[in-house]
Amino acid sequence: GPAFLRAGIGYGGSCFPKDSLALKQLAANSGYSFLLLNAVIEVNELQKRRVIGKLERRLGPLRDKRIALLGLAFKPGTDDMREAPSLVLAGRLLSEGAEVRAWDPVADGTVHLRGVEIAESALSARDGADAAVVVTEWPELREIDWAEAGARMRNKLIIDGRNLLDAAQIRALGFTYEGIGRPIE
Repeated sequence: GPAFLRAGIGYGGSCFPKDSLALKQLAANSGYSFLLLNAVIEVNELQKRRVIGKLERRLGPLRDKRIALLGLAFKPGTDDMREAPSLVLAGRLLSEGAEVRAWDPVADGTVHLRGVEIAESALSARDGADAAVVVTEWPELREIDWAEAGARMRNKLIIDGRNLLDAAQIRALGFTYEGIGRPIE
């Protein structure tokens, strides 16, 4: 459907990543260089690196920075974290020396994310955070009191990996906001 054509942090889950790699291998076994599929797989991985780049541009080195990951499941409505972008982001942030705090309403991050503090709420995930990254487009994130969230954060920076939030509204609350594939102000 068209939902998969929106700019974002990348796809995950148990089927699409595995199936795209299998199709790539089948094509290669047949002597066909499937350039379009190769590009899709490459861009999907690049999108996660772009988020890290946005954080580094705004915060400098990530060592000792506290980053809140909002959403762990690969999509809303599930607790499935297989191939979820949150896994790649958390791993990269930890390797850069950042402190990572995460929240998800249903996915159990304690099973998959060693070294990541799991917060009880989306609001508490941002306590003292230098930045918050929207990883999964949970509807609950639209309903948060963002003014209160900003007061709890050390630095009011939002990287919206799903373009879930209203950029103008978030900026009006004093946040620095960056989406994916949206203009930077």
